[in-house]
Amino acid sequence: MDRRSLFETGATLGLGALAGCALPGAASSGVKTPFTVAATHLPIVGSDMRFPVRRIYCIGRNYAAHAREMGSDPNREPPFFFQKPTDAIQNVAPDTVADHPYPPLTKNYHYEVELVAALHKGGRNIEPAQALDLVYGYAIGLDMTRRDLQRAMGDEKKPWEIGKSFDRSAPIGPLHPAARVGHYTQGAIWLKVNGQTKQNANLNQMIWNVAEQVSRLSQAFELMPGDIVYSGTPENVGPVVRGDVIDCHIDGLPNLGIRIT
Repeated sequence: MDRRSLFETGATLGLGALAGCALPGAASSGVKTPFTVAATHLPIVGSDMRFPVRRIYCIGRNYAAHAREMGSDPNREPPFFFQKPTDAIQNVAPDTVADHPYPPLTKNYHYEVELVAALHKGGRNIEPAQALDLVYGYAIGLDMTRRDLQRAMGDEKKPWEIGKSFDRSAPIGPLHPAARVGHYTQGAIWLKVNGQTKQNANLNQMIWNVAEQVSRLSQAFELMPGDIVYSGTPENVGPVVRGDVIDCHIDGLPNLGIRIT
């Protein structure tokens, strides 16, 4: 399959199913609406199917050094989560550099490279030992952040979605099924800006691993097929400006690249 066909939108391909799950927006109820809203899908490597995204969960401060640089004590802080809207997704073809627009309202735009886990099963109160059974596959992603807006809202004790949940704030590569690649519990994760290494860590340095994150999430929410989890970023997050090129890597996944425009 060529790269262009891999990244055709779900609107072009029409509605389908993944592991028996109807894609979002499927016309099954006969409800009439005044307009349609495009569903969000992730390409699946080695398949002509698309993974339908239901919710995007993100964990904060999940590497000890990053927690410290953000002013927290990783030895005492339980995991906490926030969400992004599904239309924050920007699909990026592997081993390419995609244009990524510098967003409005910010003067301090930050990168955060992360492993993303995608779920094809759901449930409540999942034990960590069973949590990886929910994971369909993995991708490399970026949690782009308007840091000045996030911090300003935090200082005012207001919700900081404006810093995290904006258009294209979640660039992501194609999904690699765990049945083919296994589960990512260790391996290098790094990010470069204009060829200079900024973030460099190992997945085994997560405070809460993917299984534990899924388990904790299932205590607060009923997880469903189509949920994806951004699993946290290492230390040394920092700003980018227009013209900068970000190159992201996780061992076993193709690199993810964006150019800030």
